Amino acid sequence: MTPGDRDRPGAGAGDAERVAALRETGLSAAADAGMDRFARLAADLLHAPVSLVSLVDADRQFFPGMTGLDDPWASERQTPLTHSLCQHVVADGQPLVIRDARADPRTRQSLAIPDLGVIGYAGMPLTDADGHMLGSLCAIDTRPRTWSEHDLSVLEDLAAACSAELRLRVASRQREQARADADELARRLRKALERSQLLLRVSDALAGTTSLAEVRQQVRDLLTGELEPVYVGLVLADGPRLRRLVEASGSAPMESEYEYYLLTDAWPTARAARENRTVIVHSTAELVRDYAPEAVAAFTSLGLASAVCVPLPSSAPLGTLVLGWDHHHEIDILEQAVLASLSGYTARAVERALFVDQRIDTARQLQEAMLTDLPDVPGLELAALYRPAAATDLVGGDWYDTYLLPGATEGGEDSTTPATVAVSVGDITGHDMHAATLMGQARSMLRQADLDHPGQGPASAVSAFEHANTRLHLDASGTLVHAHLRPCPPPNQGTWELTWTNAGHPPPLVADPDGAVSQLEEHDVLIHPGLDAPPRTAHRLALPPGSLLLLYTDGLIEQGRHDIEQAIDEAMKQLAALRHGSLSALLTSIADNVAGPEADDDIALLALRVPSPPATSR
Repeated sequence: MTPGDRDRPGAGAGDAERVAALRETGLSAAADAGMDRFARLAADLLHAPVSLVSLVDADRQFFPGMTGLDDPWASERQTPLTHSLCQHVVADGQPLVIRDARADPRTRQSLAIPDLGVIGYAGMPLTDADGHMLGSLCAIDTRPRTWSEHDLSVLEDLAAACSAELRLRVASRQREQARADADELARRLRKALERSQLLLRVSDALAGTTSLAEVRQQVRDLLTGELEPVYVGLVLADGPRLRRLVEASGSAPMESEYEYYLLTDAWPTARAARENRTVIVHSTAELVRDYAPEAVAAFTSLGLASAVCVPLPSSAPLGTLVLGWDHHHEIDILEQAVLASLSGYTARAVERALFVDQRIDTARQLQEAMLTDLPDVPGLELAALYRPAAATDLVGGDWYDTYLLPGATEGGEDSTTPATVAVSVGDITGHDMHAATLMGQARSMLRQADLDHPGQGPASAVSAFEHANTRLHLDASGTLVHAHLRPCPPPNQGTWELTWTNAGHPPPLVADPDGAVSQLEEHDVLIHPGLDAPPRTAHRLALPPGSLLLLYTDGLIEQGRHDIEQAIDEAMKQLAALRHGSLSALLTSIADNVAGPEADDDIALLALRVPSPPATSR
């Protein structure tokens, strides 16, 4: 070997870079179907009794492809370098063609001659993409042989094909033993197609998500079916902290225990987010070495053996997508590319959900700001309940309102006349920010109409609101009940007169002192700017001591658990059974038992009770 030969990547059987490249093939002294096929082809085409795919390690040669050797070599599939002619191919980086190894000064001392019966030898180099000499595809004869040009041409072509297969295995690095035949290539092509289809499904599924819970659910369902992780999680940036999205079912207690931590903490998820790169955890030992004890505890509690943390791409740290497996899972190049693309889709869905959440939070705050505290009214007990829809991305136009109107005469305000209590329950059409905004405007305009039309009753106030709604192009539509309650003068002291108008709203319920419950069924058409509605009508009812009035929105009775009539009947039963107890407890019980704890629409309830006089002792 010349000095120039020693400078080549393949020079020297023990060269460290070359041996490292050999390891990347994933091949060993175990039989490999693809390599065996190359050996058989060489033996058949060259009519040689023995052929080997021989890979030369630092201190041995091993045969993942072999045909024609006898035991013990056939079983062991390896020899020390004292039995290797292929090491000369690796050292020289050139084909080695020998008629009679016993006569060649380079090989005549080799133990391959007496032990393996090697006499005639022709070996062609096997190389990787970087030019490292990995071994030799060789044909062996047990007698002297003059190799023809055709023999050597065929062997060279087979060695080139075998080298290409080795390069493919080095490049893929994703299986413990890569396969060398066409079936493996076909499997990889199918896998690539499946991953492309996965990305299409993810893109389609995430396009319609509007909440973070939806995003996580869709990503988890899709990835669990395709990549088979046992855990899929999302961690999102929240200022200097990271917030883990907690699974509603509580199936992973770790998520609640470690819901918040700092972006600077020693977690692989935090590193992926702040460094904007994929972080792969190959084992618990690696986690113990590089990360915080809390990260190790979380990893262990999930039963994970390996995980990948993929950053959600954004101009600033947005978060991390986490996948974990309960076994060693090698993330190959294709899978990394798929996860990178998937994290992009997830990032866009997260940003959209955060934007929607912000709008919904604003709408919720606006909506709840309209639900003012109930006034203290002597002679009346009042309670209200507002329960938002279970779906966090829904904001409704439901509201309740109670306020005092000053006593009035034809000449204006008269402070000596008892104040009137105005009550309203309504529902503006829609489940979005616009509906919540219209609700606030409608509520304020109805209050203003009451104040501007003293003594004219609730029907007049609703008509005035409708006039303003049409003329100002507010375009609010929906239903409501608006009522006035006034204490009756002696001799009916303690009784209250209820005057109400109903614009297409579910009927209020009244429990009389004896416990009989009835519906106030009188109503007019709903509120809609396009309707040419007749004048609003008012109705009156005396509420003696012990009476109880319940106003509610349609979210209570239109939940699908019962039909509407059944739901109203159930509310009436609850009202009759619980009318003497706490009003707050009554409203909670009605909401739980009629609509259920996971109602899919907002619910507003308002209860008013005329207390019974205290019992007198004789």
